[in-house]
Amino acid sequence: MNKVSKSSVRPATSMNLLSHREIAGLMASNEEVFQLFRNCALAVLNTGDEQDDTAEILAEYADFDIRVLSQSRGIKLEILNAPASAFVDGKMIRGIQEHLFSALRDIVYTHHKMSQEGKFDLETSAGITDAVFSILRNAGVVRPNVEPNFVVCWGGHSIGREEYDYSKLVGYHIGLRGMDIATGCGTGAMKGPMKGAVVGHRKQQINDGRYIGISEPGIIASESPNPTVNELVILPDIEKRLEAFARQAHCVVVFPGGPGTAEEVLYLLGLLMHPHNQGVPFPIIFAAPEGKEDYFIVLDEFIRSTLGEDATRYYEVIVGQPEKVAQRVHHNIKTVQRYRRQTQESYAFNWRINIPFALQQPFIPTHENMANLNLDSSLPPHELAAQLRRAFSGIVAGNVKAFGIQQVREHGPYLIKGETRLIAALDDLLRSFVAQRRMKLNVSQYQPCYRLQR
Repeated sequence: MNKVSKSSVRPATSMNLLSHREIAGLMASNEEVFQLFRNCALAVLNTGDEQDDTAEILAEYADFDIRVLSQSRGIKLEILNAPASAFVDGKMIRGIQEHLFSALRDIVYTHHKMSQEGKFDLETSAGITDAVFSILRNAGVVRPNVEPNFVVCWGGHSIGREEYDYSKLVGYHIGLRGMDIATGCGTGAMKGPMKGAVVGHRKQQINDGRYIGISEPGIIASESPNPTVNELVILPDIEKRLEAFARQAHCVVVFPGGPGTAEEVLYLLGLLMHPHNQGVPFPIIFAAPEGKEDYFIVLDEFIRSTLGEDATRYYEVIVGQPEKVAQRVHHNIKTVQRYRRQTQESYAFNWRINIPFALQQPFIPTHENMANLNLDSSLPPHELAAQLRRAFSGIVAGNVKAFGIQQVREHGPYLIKGETRLIAALDDLLRSFVAQRRMKLNVSQYQPCYRLQR
């Protein structure tokens, strides 16, 4: 493991949200904020590493440190024992440098607004949505007077070459049609569409293409920003990250993934099946290369058996045909544009979709919370989808997030219990993910972080 013992960098672009005194003062006075920034900074500097165990990454770089220095010229970061892969001939790669200051911007801005100014109201649904909007606007992600062209691409970071190449080809055809890409910013199906879109944009002589990575501190170490990301924004937690995707997206394309992708799909279905959101166009496409559609076959079966046939009307499945996927995306976005224009809704941020307060509350995957999930088919479908989403959120945490991994190490696998039929469907789905090796990177024998009880 090669490291650069000492380096320093300044912002490549303007840090216009806070003065350097405010940043340095907050970082020095709040250990929790500093450690959050340190961990995110390490993840950014570790871009390209295929390790997806947050705890192992932190252990490997236990001597890593980063200091925020206030100088008359402005902010400077002094970095100790950083991954050598972030440097070329002793100089930090420009894209990584920008991501580093994006992490500083978002973490400091969020905590400054919450703790110093008290301007984020996280006790109401509208207040949380305002907070998400403010963070995105401060990062420059929300832009006025731009027609809908924002394609969110989801999928696994642990995928095979054939699925990766397919996602890249879909991204290429999306780029040819002038649309921008947003992903969770990691590798695999998050990296592929962006790389493809770069080529498509260049062929159309589009020089200002946007490749937006939306992350959160709990996942960024296992899904470090891939090199194509040119706009990085870090939301405080997974729920606000999911809301950012939902309110920014004009269309969502889902590629094969693992439990994290299933979590994202269930989150959207929980929104779209809510009575208040009926009639709001929100197109979702499941896309897989020929011969690799098994992920969506089992996921579709799971959705039908748990949420009912009605849930399937919110998405379409396309196997192969990458150009057709892009054509459908383009058609769907035009439908969204007409609806937004007719309803006087913002192109840049979907205020109209209703996100219940319960879906906005951070779910902490403790053993108690996981055991108390209400997996009961008598629930309204949108509420059951939300409960199932939390189950997958806990599984993701147990696989790759530092908190979840530590919980499992200390207390054993999470217990997930519920109605027999639902647990049976969940068991079938998870066994399929394990068989398809979609749970973790570089693991030949997966040890489940959960156990199911009917």
